[in-house]
Amino acid sequence: MQRAAALVRRGCGPRTPSSWGRSQSSAAAEASAVLKVRPERSRRERILTLESMNPQVKAVEYAVRGPIVLKAGEIELELQRGIKKPFTEVIRANIGDAQAMGQQPITFLRQVMALCTYPNLLDSPSFPEDAKKRARRILQACGGNSLGSYSASQGVNCIREDVAAYITRRDGGVPADPDNIYLTTGASDGISILVSGGGKSRTGVMIPIPQYPLYSAVISELDAIQVNYYLDEENCWALNVNELRRAVQEAKDHCDPKVLCIINPGNPTGQVQSRKCIEDVIHFAWEEKLFLLADEVYQDNVYSPDCRFHSFKKVLYEMGPEYSSNVELASFHSTSKGYMGECGYRGGYMEVINLHPEIKGQLVKLLSVRLCPPVSGQAAMDIVVNPPVAGEESFEQFSREKESVLGNLAKKAKLTEDLFNQVPGIHCNPLQGAMYAFPRIFIPAKAVEAAQAHQMAPDMFYCMKLLEETGICVVPGSGFGQREGTYHFRMTILPPVEKLKTVLQKVKDFHINFLEKYA
Repeated sequence: MQRAAALVRRGCGPRTPSSWGRSQSSAAAEASAVLKVRPERSRRERILTLESMNPQVKAVEYAVRGPIVLKAGEIELELQRGIKKPFTEVIRANIGDAQAMGQQPITFLRQVMALCTYPNLLDSPSFPEDAKKRARRILQACGGNSLGSYSASQGVNCIREDVAAYITRRDGGVPADPDNIYLTTGASDGISILVSGGGKSRTGVMIPIPQYPLYSAVISELDAIQVNYYLDEENCWALNVNELRRAVQEAKDHCDPKVLCIINPGNPTGQVQSRKCIEDVIHFAWEEKLFLLADEVYQDNVYSPDCRFHSFKKVLYEMGPEYSSNVELASFHSTSKGYMGECGYRGGYMEVINLHPEIKGQLVKLLSVRLCPPVSGQAAMDIVVNPPVAGEESFEQFSREKESVLGNLAKKAKLTEDLFNQVPGIHCNPLQGAMYAFPRIFIPAKAVEAAQAHQMAPDMFYCMKLLEETGICVVPGSGFGQREGTYHFRMTILPPVEKLKTVLQKVKDFHINFLEKYA
């Protein structure tokens, strides 16, 4: 190309219009001839293709942000461009993102985070002393007194101490060791170290069906074997140990079951496990030599007056040393749920007990490869486990805000259950906890045929139609797993009460029309 440009530049002197035209034509012809001499460059094959990429990544699916959510995004763009729809907004009821749905942040948490992020505010009289005290403690434990520094791979030491103190208080004095606390952004690190073997010795991970799709996604990514056990929908999504036995015996034919995941309170099903159920599960894990993973991120979200949250750690210790000294348990908590709703901070912790000392070293090594969890998320987790206490300046406001959030969620849980159960062809179990409804829906045979014609699961077809006709985005039950021949969807109860009533009415009207259309 440089040579071609030079040939053109040779004709740069002053010329008459006719001579310029001849010169330009001649130069262009010569340049074209030069270019033809060069071999034509073809685009070489891409190194990374669908065929060459990591097959485990390709196998990952995450329904909560799957095709239905992509479609919701497309519809939102169409609304912004002025394209007319039978609705004016998309209501994203697909995900438990409290603040996106209008929940206000807890003042004290944001005050401490502001102080930690911009320490000059520590001199401001606008912030309470108890918030300043916590911010100073966190900053003093950070390199350079800054949230912008790396922390130890296991997390900031004083925050791990606060987590341990919180667990001890929560569990009525059952001791927690800061050395067993790992500050983290999720559960996947806890699972990855457990996966090994090949063929029939490949690690099997038992998960509830319905389940939170993060688990099946991580299992696919790690190339482990998913072992399904079914919750009992007819008994308010209870966990039955006989079903665990069935699942583990069948799994032994093709893998080595090593891990049992429990979600309590349940996502997407909202059930709260009884103490007796937890004892049975622990005994089963002890019998079968299974590593227990207890996802307890909704531990503050219990609404039914007949239910209460029991941590696996507490029940394990109260069952005596034969269990408490032998059953390996990792339990999880997060800033994202509860009354906090601080999803964006990505803060959480994992407590691991009865881990072999050499394995603990391997886990720390694995975490060190990731450097550290976000320090701002660690700070947010600290405020969750170390809130204002009676006698402190911020206690009354904090308690008022916390009770308001949880009280509203309890009202919305009952409202959702009651209204869904008034709709022909919809049945919703009691929402004992968490922040979702997972109603069972009747889908007529003609609708199933229409779904097959569109190469969709029937409940995906239903949810897509719901989105296109009402603007309400929910997640089909097939993304969470369900018994063959049953259909569900998951919907969050987080919208403000009036908007939630609107959503429920729109779902009711849509469902009745859907049944009529495909009768």
